[in-house]
Amino acid sequence: MSPEFDLPPLRGTLTHDRDLSGLTWLRVGGPADLFFQPADEADLADFLASVPPEVPVFPMGVGSNLIVRDGGIRGVVIRLGRGFNGIEIDGQTVRAGAAALDAHVARKAAEAGCDLTFLRTIPGAIGGAVTMNAGCYGDYTADVLREVRVILRTGEAKTLPVADLHMAYRSSQLPLGCVIVEAVFEAPEGDPEVLAERMAAQLAKRDETQPTKDRTAGSTFRNPAGYSSTGRADDTHDLKAWKVIDEAGMRGATRGGAVMNTMHSNFLTNAGGATAADLEGLGEDVRKKVYENSGITLEWEIMRVGEPAADE
Repeated sequence: MSPEFDLPPLRGTLTHDRDLSGLTWLRVGGPADLFFQPADEADLADFLASVPPEVPVFPMGVGSNLIVRDGGIRGVVIRLGRGFNGIEIDGQTVRAGAAALDAHVARKAAEAGCDLTFLRTIPGAIGGAVTMNAGCYGDYTADVLREVRVILRTGEAKTLPVADLHMAYRSSQLPLGCVIVEAVFEAPEGDPEVLAERMAAQLAKRDETQPTKDRTAGSTFRNPAGYSSTGRADDTHDLKAWKVIDEAGMRGATRGGAVMNTMHSNFLTNAGGATAADLEGLGEDVRKKVYENSGITLEWEIMRVGEPAADE
């Protein structure tokens, strides 16, 4: 049942009991009590200021690294759209809306001689990249991020320098319930042609090694060891999640319609008809087997939110 509270006139779209399964890459999940798509920053601020503190607020990106449980999400889900996907470039400073796709930001930046090429192969949008300190090929969001603009639960807009986010490996610390609306990056300089070639090579490498045609949510588990507080790998202790999954014999493991991908065993996959319970349950099976085999406790990289179905 949707929470009841007074709302100001809104210019965005507010939907009750919105099914979320079609908005996640894994295509699973139940409904959100309330689902709000603000028209712009002022609309978002007015809405957040009207939501009672006891009502949970969950900012949702493009659903690329997310399992919504089958019972759905209680409270409010906020998803940013066209009013939040702008990209502005001034010299080496790149200002991107939270809803701007990582790949689009990388391409636009490269055309202007700004090297954010590591974002090209990261699924999702800038808000998620900041929240998860996304990275690949040895580069991380924290390396180039300078500040973010957020709307707090009170409706107040606030600019936070990167130091206030305490970014670590696949994590950051943001004010509870806030919504990122914009991020500012200081990008290294690069030749546009060289940057374009690098991104093409990165895409080719990804397609050779990852199941990009399958229904996945990116890497399922964080690499288990060897990362500094900034998220940069320590090569002397580097350990890959796929390797310990393989050693535990869990490549290709299944539960219902879920499978640990045979091409890359750290990719949890909806092979057809999987429920969120299948996917999360298989992930927990993998964690148990890996711990039994090596004593290593894998940590989820995929975010899991919401409640199980009533019959689970």
